[in-house]
Amino acid sequence: MTDKPNLLPERLALLADLNAAQYLTDGLLSGKEDVPAIALNKTTEPLPYDGESRAELDPVRALVEDAMYKFREDRPTAADGWLAPRLHATLRLTRREAADRRIWNYLALGVAPDYVIWRHLAAKSEEGAPKVAAARFRGPAYTQAFSRLWWAAELYRDGPDYGPVVTACGNQEMLNTALRMDVIEHRPTAQAMVRLIGRGTVTSTREANAMAAAINASAATLMYDVVAPDADRDGKPLREWIEAAESAPAVPRRDLPIGPYEEKTPERSVDVLVDHFAELFAEAPVRGRPDAGERDGAET
Repeated sequence: MTDKPNLLPERLALLADLNAAQYLTDGLLSGKEDVPAIALNKTTEPLPYDGESRAELDPVRALVEDAMYKFREDRPTAADGWLAPRLHATLRLTRREAADRRIWNYLALGVAPDYVIWRHLAAKSEEGAPKVAAARFRGPAYTQAFSRLWWAAELYRDGPDYGPVVTACGNQEMLNTALRMDVIEHRPTAQAMVRLIGRGTVTSTREANAMAAAINASAATLMYDVVAPDADRDGKPLREWIEAAESAPAVPRRDLPIGPYEEKTPERSVDVLVDHFAELFAEAPVRGRPDAGERDGAET
């Protein structure tokens, strides 16, 4: 099985897509080969903030190792809700920085290819043998192994509270489907969706998929930011949180970390959308569940 890199520099780095592609061999994707770490690190570029403590590699590597150990006897998907908020709080990136695919390429190939294999090795592929999709190493933000976790934490956190992130990551469709939707960047929308899962209104991945599809379709005719306005967001708390990385201890393993002290999502806006989304979900087609017409017929 793919092992941790035999060379781990002191600092994180950037790895361009073109350079990353040459290491995505069948041997690596099937978990049978290691990444040639020395060669890979010769093709990287330094981070723009290389001199800051948040560019240190060891805290990220330690976090990944703890995740694999903690969930060694569980399904790997269970690690998502634990790792996402802690990865977010460890890296302390701006959205602009997180939009640079090169940092995620490096995390996947230069820091923790063994995690990517452990977490995403499929039971079987079209060829029959277990294999990881190349996009888990180098792919879109909603698919790449580490980028998807960071963005889940960024979009589902409620100000400094990472609790909603844990709830969201407990349902894989909140990562696989909802993260692709533009409406998820509207905080009341994201929090309302999480709340429906937390309340047990939406339980299975099929139901979460149906909820997401209904919400996304409804957004074409109803402007969520008008009926459920968000609070004005000030960039100062985020800047202070990033600056505090210089003296911050390692993120806690038992308790959730604390994110930027931004204002939380307006409760009234979340309540408005919870009610609306619950109605949408009640009418949404879910495979294995009677549709609205059948339910109405049964009741009469």
